[in-house]
Amino acid sequence: MSRGLHLERHRTERIGWLRAAVLGANDGIVSTTFAVGAALPLITSLVAPAPHVVPVVAGTSLAFLTALGALSARTGGAPVLKASARVAFWGALAMGLTAAVGRLFG
Repeated sequence: MSRGLHLERHRTERIGWLRAAVLGANDGIVSTTFAVGAALPLITSLVAPAPHVVPVVAGTSLAFLTALGALSARTGGAPVLKASARVAFWGALAMGLTAAVGRLFG
């Protein structure tokens, strides 16, 4: 037998359905998580007094983002406090930069 000959059988042509099922399920999970995560700050924006809508929604969003970071860390077996602090820090930074760009460009 020559060194370049590969006699193993692979059925990679059949894997498409599995990949589509996994990615489709993942899209559904992400969409549901996004909808739940977005609904609570939106409801808060309806309840909050008009002059305080932006800070209240930002605070609510950051709280839920931090909670989701803690949940994902616990699920993945990572340190919960470190992961949730990281998500809170970068989430707050992203919100601050987004607000700055919005203010800059109107």
